[in-house]
Amino acid sequence: MTFRALESHRWALATFLVALAAACSPSRPPQVSIPIAPPPAAPPPASQDARFTAFLRDFRAQALAAGVRPETYNACMAGAVSIPQVEELNRQQPEFVKPVWAYLDTAVSPTRIENGQAMLARYADTLNTLESRYGVRKEILVAIWGLESAYGTTMGSFNMFSALATLAYDGPRQDFARRELIAAMKLVDREHLNPHTLTSSWAGAIGQMQFEPSSYLAHAVDGDGDGRIDMWRSPADALASAAVLLRTGGWRTGEPCYREIALPSAFPYEQADAETMQPMSRWRALGVRAVRGSELADSDGPASIYLPAGWRGPAFMVFANFKAVLTYNNAASYALAVCNLADRLRGGGEILASWPRGERPLSPSERMAMQSDLKALGYDPGPADGVLGRKARAALRLYQKDHHIPADGYPTVEMLSRLSADLKARAS
Repeated sequence: MTFRALESHRWALATFLVALAAACSPSRPPQVSIPIAPPPAAPPPASQDARFTAFLRDFRAQALAAGVRPETYNACMAGAVSIPQVEELNRQQPEFVKPVWAYLDTAVSPTRIENGQAMLARYADTLNTLESRYGVRKEILVAIWGLESAYGTTMGSFNMFSALATLAYDGPRQDFARRELIAAMKLVDREHLNPHTLTSSWAGAIGQMQFEPSSYLAHAVDGDGDGRIDMWRSPADALASAAVLLRTGGWRTGEPCYREIALPSAFPYEQADAETMQPMSRWRALGVRAVRGSELADSDGPASIYLPAGWRGPAFMVFANFKAVLTYNNAASYALAVCNLADRLRGGGEILASWPRGERPLSPSERMAMQSDLKALGYDPGPADGVLGRKARAALRLYQKDHHIPADGYPTVEMLSRLSADLKARAS
């Protein structure tokens, strides 16, 4: 799911937008209703001008060249309007990113756990069948379901074609949105859908698992055996399709997703890189140990160490299945939420280590300042664009290692102050 950063947390860029789960009664099996039909979208405030109309006219040729039938294009675009709210959300640059612990507080809330356990019981037969068929743990599927749509109760109320057309018309993600708009039209043809009743999130994600239209075309399957695929109304179709996507993304049956670990005081933090896998024997030799359950075993497979809040916060060993969840949403904090929620659904405990809740994330201007300071001090963080990606984190690690600071590559206000002070000292 490549467009997920529009709607979900992305460490260093986007706010974490997570739907709240519906409350359940504790005195009897909770009844979490699944909509039996996609509700008609109440038209949000919309404006349509001559330029948008011209775009719809011009885009027709591109869609037809990609294989969309003329009558399908006409039907899908007949009522499409430009939606100001979508335009605003598309261009929004949050001043501060929500820290990972605040995101997890919502993503793995008691209500979401309770509702998820109700779904495990309610759809036990379906989930057991899917787990046997695809090898993906049922708790993982239910966790994704809970995060994406609050178990099918929050699927978005925008008209899908108006939302995608708004994104395709103008803004920073036109190319992606145009591909998805074409995919959505092909989806209407393949599944014989009514384009005027299809609802989505503001970014065009659809159904109970919030698939992009192209992912729906590529991975959606008939999970309930009724001969058609309906990820809005059929939980079995939605869950089965998510299982296919994860398996395609490299899910390994029977292997762990993550484990919370403890690191020794002399641990070389520059090796704690979530994108670098090491054999378990290497981590044991460095003194890494599990904080609960069995000790780390070679059978767990190679793993990376992930420090979502730097060396002062919890540490996790993440495996190939964690990477598979990233194919659903390429944000490590999302994958952590899915894996942690799945553990809680099966009766696992809370994360044991404390989060550094007194720290705050850097603002976009502060992130750019950190990049500029690193460059001025002789490191190579890439362009000063406020995106602290792999290259910027590697540069920060080098600076930290050179100055005998735990080289976790984690940007903090304290680190920015130190960089600025070093730069001033060098200039004096």
